[in-house]
Amino acid sequence: MAITTLLGALALVGGCGGGGTERFPFGAITVTVKPGDTGRCAISPCRILLEMPPGNGTYRVTGNEITLGTYAAGETVNLGDFYEPQAIEIQGANVPRAFVYIPVLP
Repeated sequence: MAITTLLGALALVGGCGGGGTERFPFGAITVTVKPGDTGRCAISPCRILLEMPPGNGTYRVTGNEITLGTYAAGETVNLGDFYEPQAIEIQGANVPRAFVYIPVLP
């Protein structure tokens, strides 16, 4: 009986979301996002990994309008460890921003 109830609850949760393409990845100390994602970490500092869009060449990546580096298309890259929320943009790739929410300690 308990397993049937659990499976039913999981089916209901899995059906929620409105059909959009936005993902909500979560991590304790590391989170991996791609363009358009809204992720969050449980603690800070939080290591952010970014899935670069497919293609050729390299793109400049910014976090909160500060250059984080230049990275190859199609790679998953380590942007570093952060203590505050980040709005991540891939300059010139014509993809949506990724956001990562990180708890700010007083």
